[in-house]
Amino acid sequence: MWWKRIRRCWRHICRRQVRLKVKNIGLFILIMLTAGGLLCACADKKKPEPDASEPASQTDVYEKGYDLPIDDEVREEASADCKAVMGQIQSIYQDAEKGSASNVVVPGETMAQMKELVKEKGNPVTSAEHYAVMENYQKMESFLENAKQGQSGSVILYEIGSDGGVARGQYSYDGTDMYVLAARAMWDDAGEARMTYVSYTRLKDWAYTEKGWFCYELCVPEPPEVTEIVDGSRMVRVRPLTEACIAASEKYVLPLGYQGNNLLCSDWDREHMEQLDYNGMFEYLYSMKYGNKLETEHYPDGIPAEEFEQVIMEYLPVTAEQIRVWAVFDEAKGSYAWVRLGCGNYAPAFFDISTPEVVAVQEHEDGTVTLTVDAVCSKMMRNDAVITHELTVQPQEDGSFRYLGNKILDDGLEHIPNYQYRFA
Repeated sequence: MWWKRIRRCWRHICRRQVRLKVKNIGLFILIMLTAGGLLCACADKKKPEPDASEPASQTDVYEKGYDLPIDDEVREEASADCKAVMGQIQSIYQDAEKGSASNVVVPGETMAQMKELVKEKGNPVTSAEHYAVMENYQKMESFLENAKQGQSGSVILYEIGSDGGVARGQYSYDGTDMYVLAARAMWDDAGEARMTYVSYTRLKDWAYTEKGWFCYELCVPEPPEVTEIVDGSRMVRVRPLTEACIAASEKYVLPLGYQGNNLLCSDWDREHMEQLDYNGMFEYLYSMKYGNKLETEHYPDGIPAEEFEQVIMEYLPVTAEQIRVWAVFDEAKGSYAWVRLGCGNYAPAFFDISTPEVVAVQEHEDGTVTLTVDAVCSKMMRNDAVITHELTVQPQEDGSFRYLGNKILDDGLEHIPNYQYRFA
């Protein structure tokens, strides 16, 4: 409708970020009213075809919602703030262990130190690692709760990247729409901060969930403007998990995930373990045991039986005899089949890249622990609990443990794709 377009354009022109300077406000209002009248008079006429040789109008730009114009002063302010934060953490970055790879990845401990400095500004600050704790999260949560009630406002959120760079997101809500002025700075080869982008985008939709997740979708180019789908989905954990939940998440579920094995996405217990994909889970349990990835070239003829069974039995209450029956086993070679996931044995699904997140820990008198786990999918689905399941583990005094069972709650199995075994 023409009046919606006029309202959206008027709202953006009046926004603080745009800071349009009008010398004669009366004349400007007269122009806007005249434009509205002309649009109304033409409302019933056929809309003319756009002229590709003419630049898009201000209204068309705001209707798309991305690559919105940014006032020079606002751009400079965002850039200067990003660089100032980079200056705060520069000494930590310089002293950090960055490895020998061309793509720098700083340790989680380094990101935590950086957050401690940045949080002194009083703004919310998070980081890129799994289960990151957002410092000063109350300010972000207050902004989102107020926006849910229709109250306008804004908040600045900093994020420390895995490369040691800083992203600055200024979220603003005007009572109708939410926007983000996003800026990011990174370190160059000389160890100096440089800006990589500053953008202004409208959120197509957003929600703040009961579990403390800020989920939103950015306006992005869509077909036929582009030939491939652009995913504007984002999820940010605002309200932190408890320390116990974070520790359990990192130890018991993050190393497994939902891709390539079905330990966490199927129903099983000690009496019903025949449906588990032992050949698929081996590489994940191997990494948990030895701290490094399984190398294919070391096993050209499969995994030797003794090594395979030792790893499996350390983490599951099964015998070697049972594993040989339930897994793909070559008795003549005395080895178990194993190949990496690939196009021949794996059909990608968004659920598979979900992150398991422990949201509750219940200890029992017999020493077992039941973990309530949500599968959080930040891509496309933007769902903080695609499925919820209860995982039972048996911790040992030496720090080792065994998985004893998993139960998908409610009708969760109906919302995820059927598991694809490594070997059909």
